[in-house]
Amino acid sequence: MSDAVPSSPREAFDLLMAGNHRFAEGTPDHPNQDAGRRADLASAQRPFAVLLGCSDSRLAAEIIFDRGLGDLFVVRTAGHAAGPEVLGSIEYGVSVLDCPLVVVLGHDACGAVAATRAAVADGTPAPGYLRDVIERVTPSVLAAQAAGVTEDEEFIATHVRHTVDFLLDRSRTLAGQVASGRTAVVGLTYRLADGSARPVTARGLDLPADPAPRPTSAPLAGSR
Repeated sequence: MSDAVPSSPREAFDLLMAGNHRFAEGTPDHPNQDAGRRADLASAQRPFAVLLGCSDSRLAAEIIFDRGLGDLFVVRTAGHAAGPEVLGSIEYGVSVLDCPLVVVLGHDACGAVAATRAAVADGTPAPGYLRDVIERVTPSVLAAQAAGVTEDEEFIATHVRHTVDFLLDRSRTLAGQVASGRTAVVGLTYRLADGSARPVTARGLDLPADPAPRPTSAPLAGSR
């Protein structure tokens, strides 16, 4: 049985988090995963959220949010590093597909963040195109260090916040959608062990304040 497509950022956020709660509790519904849904979507799609997440194999969006075909417009890169192709994909999701919600999803034990912390510590450049990923994560790591952060969880949360800021700073399309109230951007962190996601920042949606420190003096993630 499929849900009605959410028409507001709040409805989209609540639907997404309800699915994560079911997944974390071990009681998923597996909605929109049958042949009928596949047939319905053959001519068009109408996802209710754009999700920018890490490529980590343990972070499959439709599984951890208990959704199905056509529900999420997913963009994944190592460490949710955002460049022009990512920005264009997100803009497509909000301006063409009319998604009312954009989610940036980070997670604990993120290899990209760990590799960036190591590169910052020893000053050794990464090989190949991995260097581009590390360059985009470095501002977040530097900001966390400047704020006195030592725990992995807060390094991840800082990187999620910086990615949200970066998307809104670089994309006039997304910023305009948020300013008009048509779209919200939410940053979530995910715990691998228990399967739960929690918000750490939001733009265009009123969520409980995150008590964690919020470094603001470093450049935005992805800036060069």
